[in-house]
Amino acid sequence: MDVTLRCRAYLDEETASEAWRHIEIHRQIRNHAIRDYYSHDYGNRPTAYDQHRKLTDWKQRWPLFSEVSAHAAQQTVSEIHKNVETQKGRRENGHKTGRLKWQGSGERRSVAYQSEGFDVNHTTGQDGYAIVRLSKIGHIPIRAHRELPTTENIKRVVLKKERTGDWFVCLVTEHPDDELPKKPSPETLDSADCVGVDLGILSYIHTSDDTAVDMLDLSDEYDRYGREQRKLDRKEHGSNNWEKQRQKVATAKRQIKRKVLDYQHKLTTWLVREYDLVAVEDLDVKPLLETSQNAKNKQDAAWSRFLELLEYKGNLYGTHVVRVEPAGTTKECSECGVETSKPLWIREHSCPACGHTEDRDLNAAKNILSRGHKQIGAGRSESTPVETALPTGTTSVPAKRVVEAGSPEA
Repeated sequence: MDVTLRCRAYLDEETASEAWRHIEIHRQIRNHAIRDYYSHDYGNRPTAYDQHRKLTDWKQRWPLFSEVSAHAAQQTVSEIHKNVETQKGRRENGHKTGRLKWQGSGERRSVAYQSEGFDVNHTTGQDGYAIVRLSKIGHIPIRAHRELPTTENIKRVVLKKERTGDWFVCLVTEHPDDELPKKPSPETLDSADCVGVDLGILSYIHTSDDTAVDMLDLSDEYDRYGREQRKLDRKEHGSNNWEKQRQKVATAKRQIKRKVLDYQHKLTTWLVREYDLVAVEDLDVKPLLETSQNAKNKQDAAWSRFLELLEYKGNLYGTHVVRVEPAGTTKECSECGVETSKPLWIREHSCPACGHTEDRDLNAAKNILSRGHKQIGAGRSESTPVETALPTGTTSVPAKRVVEAGSPEA
């Protein structure tokens, strides 16, 4: 299992200029490799190894290519073939994909080194900082916000410049699977340590123990983003003032992304620490964004990333995270199983067969938990409420509490 540490980098003007020049050269290498790849017939296209061998000839023809690290250039070429494999997988799942597109000037913003061409110096004499050396770019100070691995334990280093102008270094390490916490056996799971999670509309999530967490209020952040965007529209495109204002727009947009990501990190950490089994509906988000009039709020929710973070942290903390089929979880009665259709605006489930009545999202969460138990072979779950770290009688957690306190249980 790969774990990525993202550290803020502080490049001096000369190193930053050289790093950006290298990134632009890698952009040209990528574009040339794409052109070479599609110049061959469909059944005779080169592999990554074939194009790695061609790099020597390309460097002789275009000496600019030899000014960057040879190993990093190979990673740039390999990136294309990883993208091709990703497209192939999407086509097999019924998606339409075209060819890989060229990157225009300024569109590429990172360079990667794998296995070699870098080293990390921990003995800088300054607490909280380390220095990363990248071949042909130079030495880059980074903030060590946590203990950093040694060079031999780092698989991959990525240097990236954000649109705000800030630089970051990502250190990718491999965490052995045998060192991860072991997940409890499905037969030994206690119903009090299991939860179903419904991704809601009125609330961000609603759990099977009747805990609802509110949506984030991003109105102030979007107001700021709108103001900065309107100021950008009044600048002359390409001028120095336009570039300064563009960075302010990027900063405002980044604030929104960071707030949502921070919220998701705290929420997913709470779930995997609190429970041994987390069952969640496996939503296909793309159709929801294409057809819904509420697409903006759903996009802000970033449910796809929430599910990915939940699975990632489930492995780190030894928690079963199970994705279940979402179809019918709202219609089906959690007590008797009879399906009852109801429009979206009706927020209460009322079963005509057994008379069971409860909140619509709570009913769905219980059905999700039941499907999660069946999927891992633990049988049908009990819908008994469990005691949580929330105050007595509290069934709703405001989003502000998640952001400020660190997690709903704090």
